[in-house]
Amino acid sequence: MSLQKITPDEGRRRRRFLVGAGITAGAGALARHLPLNIMQPAAAADPVPNAPVKTEIKHTVCSHCSVGCSVEAVVSNGVWVRQEPAFDSPLNMGAHCAKGASVREHGFGEHRLRYPMKLVNGKYTRISWDQAINEIGDRLLTLREKAGPDALMVIGSSKHNNEQAYLLRKWVSLWGSNNVDHQARICHSTTVAGVAQTYGYGAMTNSFNDLHYSKAVLFIGSNPAEAHPISMLHFLHAKELGAKMIVIDPRFTRTARFAHHYIRIRPGTDIALVWGILWHIFANGWEDKKFIEDRTYGMEEVRKEVAKWTPEKVSDVTGVPEAAVRTAAEMLALNRPSSVVWCMGITQHHVGTANVRALSILQLALGNIGVPGGGANIYRGHDNVQGATDVGPNADSLPGYYGLAEGAWKHFATVWGLDYEWLKGRFGSKELMEKPGITVSRWYDAVNEQAQYMDQPSNLRAVFYWGHAPNSQTRLPDMKAAMQKLDMLVVIDPYPSLTAAMHGRQDGVYLLPAASQFETQGSVTASNRSIQWRERVIQPLFECKTDHEIMYLFARKLGFANELCKHIKVVHNEPVVEDILREINRSCWTIGYTGCSPERLKLHMENKHTFNPTTLRAESGPCKGDYYGLPWPCWGTPEMKHPGTPILYDLSKTIAEGGLPFRANWGVEHDGQSLLAADGSTNQDSEIDTGYPEFDHVFLKKLGWWAELTPLEQAAAEGKNWKTDLSGGIIRVAIAHGCAPYGNARARCHVWNFPDPVPVHREPLLSPRRDLVAKYPTYDDKANFWRLPTLYKSVQAVDFSKDYPLIMTSGRLVEYEGGGEETRSNPWLAELQQNMFCEVNPQDAAQVGARLGEYIWIETPTGARLKMMAMVTPRVPPGMVWMPFHFGGWWMGEDLEQHYPEGGAPEVRGESVNTGWTYGYDAVTMMQETKVSLCRLARA
Repeated sequence: MSLQKITPDEGRRRRRFLVGAGITAGAGALARHLPLNIMQPAAAADPVPNAPVKTEIKHTVCSHCSVGCSVEAVVSNGVWVRQEPAFDSPLNMGAHCAKGASVREHGFGEHRLRYPMKLVNGKYTRISWDQAINEIGDRLLTLREKAGPDALMVIGSSKHNNEQAYLLRKWVSLWGSNNVDHQARICHSTTVAGVAQTYGYGAMTNSFNDLHYSKAVLFIGSNPAEAHPISMLHFLHAKELGAKMIVIDPRFTRTARFAHHYIRIRPGTDIALVWGILWHIFANGWEDKKFIEDRTYGMEEVRKEVAKWTPEKVSDVTGVPEAAVRTAAEMLALNRPSSVVWCMGITQHHVGTANVRALSILQLALGNIGVPGGGANIYRGHDNVQGATDVGPNADSLPGYYGLAEGAWKHFATVWGLDYEWLKGRFGSKELMEKPGITVSRWYDAVNEQAQYMDQPSNLRAVFYWGHAPNSQTRLPDMKAAMQKLDMLVVIDPYPSLTAAMHGRQDGVYLLPAASQFETQGSVTASNRSIQWRERVIQPLFECKTDHEIMYLFARKLGFANELCKHIKVVHNEPVVEDILREINRSCWTIGYTGCSPERLKLHMENKHTFNPTTLRAESGPCKGDYYGLPWPCWGTPEMKHPGTPILYDLSKTIAEGGLPFRANWGVEHDGQSLLAADGSTNQDSEIDTGYPEFDHVFLKKLGWWAELTPLEQAAAEGKNWKTDLSGGIIRVAIAHGCAPYGNARARCHVWNFPDPVPVHREPLLSPRRDLVAKYPTYDDKANFWRLPTLYKSVQAVDFSKDYPLIMTSGRLVEYEGGGEETRSNPWLAELQQNMFCEVNPQDAAQVGARLGEYIWIETPTGARLKMMAMVTPRVPPGMVWMPFHFGGWWMGEDLEQHYPEGGAPEVRGESVNTGWTYGYDAVTMMQETKVSLCRLARA
């Protein structure tokens, strides 16, 4: 497909070429066989001399990682001809990584799905959209009648913009199920749970740019040089200014090469190491005693646990020498403010939530929360993982983290203009309506599990894969077995993911071509909570449709389109994106998605050159005073003009200027101790000079501030709290008095409602240190956890280490993204990394005769055998192997190219490491374990 601009002269030459090549003659021969009343004599139109070329610059956002880099797309006469780096973006300042520099190809890729298809006798066959919607819709209605709404699982996406993610959660709610989830479950659900239960919100506290102020940064389980390359520019700037750099990782990564202090840790022992660091901090009195006294709850319980982790014990469990641990502690403590950055090396463990909490507590002990240059900075994976988590398809929550309790459903029923009883009637029962659904990490167990052990009326019988790659999930052989049992499998994606090729079915599979991120518009939320407006660059190509149009078409077929779009205008079957965002503005008060109207976001994108690249604040122009992208919470209505919150829990600013205390989300006291902040510990200009609970109509009346609401606001706010008052009056008045709507409390170091109130080290399920399993065992098995039985001790009880002596772990590459179907289909990126590989230490390679560039087998306790090239390197220590997780398209040595739709196989295919991954799930969120398992090598 040529995308070059054709000049009038070139157009004439092309026409002469076609004539000369006999194309027109062939067309004439064909015409003679057609009825005359259909075919008329035709002639190619001459190009219009000097036809005006309309060239536009479209402002969009890179579709990879979560930094939020701006891209300037040059569009001529509707064709995307070129992309330019956005030099005036305060986030990327003209820089792009390899993936970002090639997003135009993502839009125009030759391997895209072009029209709907269904599998017939093992071959994909083209069908129309009408046929696809009707056939799939009829099957769904039959399934609903026979097995109930919970027989369907919809796996949504972080590729959706905020509006599409929100609409999908609403769509599944109106269908009558909570069986909906997306990528955040398997990348940062543990972060959300752990950080939210400690501070109040489960999000990154500061920004990439704020690292400019850091004097030390600890990267742990994070490799931003490859996973988030542009974020490294901000840190390297800090390093030029003298910041110290510590990297903790089992593998010597590209990030580690920049470090002043590198620590190689045994995988799965992060809590023991963090407690070891805190042991030195407490022993030397380096903690921030006033911060702990005024703003934390339960630090004494942490001290008791940390006291157990003497240097000798830490070294034995983690493999890190005492001196290295002490050096890290000293560098963090004596170079404040210091920041901690983590990613999936921390989160993807069966103790992922506990890992996250340990790091959150470390920053509390050092007083590093709520200050520039400090923070708990969690880098998300996809372009809109943060936004999709905030307002989108989650199995345990409605948009805005409202949960699933009756009050939450009534709140959204009101926002949606629907009768609560009608909505409840869509579900199998009220109990199911309020019960968290099946997670993406284990949907296949909900197919394979015996029905009597399921905590819902039916096994899953139909699955939608909507913008999600299956090879980012573990235990692929179990997934394949489940795919073969389903009544129906539907894949909706711009590119056919591995789902299209791995199922092994003969029928019952549909592929629907979705538009890419560049063929739609809407808002996306970067990892730092900044929300950007992405303009539509080109119209959907081929027969692709936007996700929100597909949602509408299915809703119309299934009978709830009017309810889905009651307050949303629909134009040519597309719900208007701006109207969807306005509905988010009207509903998501909890996280302050209320002030970020489409108009304000568009103004920010048009004037991004006016924002300071360190503070992210506009210093002039129409956005003066705002922070770039109105990082949430952006309180109140858009008319309040809240500037956004650049740093969470910052007491030095007023709430109206972006300050915040810790959230009062757990009551006012526990076990006789106050959970509210100490006297004097409150935001600048607060009229309440101590801790206080969250605001509701009762508290406002007690304070004597109720009369400040307008009569209309009083009518709306009566009986409500700050989260459910649709007028926004409670929030407006609280902020006018300098108070945070959600109260002023202490951060929780002791979380009494978690399996481990204070994080404790637990050995990995498949640990080679059998001597430590007895001392630090995992959890008991659970009969019912997110609707499924879940195993812990019964897995750990089996000693696999004798037959599988190597620790296996995985990570990211700079060239590819996620499951990789888009980036591995991009020829510019595919050229950079053409083979799936396994990093093996020279000592281990010598044991099996593996040589650099030769194929080896990686065998795991599941019986999986993965064939990939050996990269013999000391980057990994003896006894450990490392593999990237972006590959797919091979199945235990077999190339699946012939099983993709014609032309749809990616340029680069390889084994998915997750084919061989073993059992293991976080004890709070059902996050999958992908960082510690066991394997062995064999020469291929």
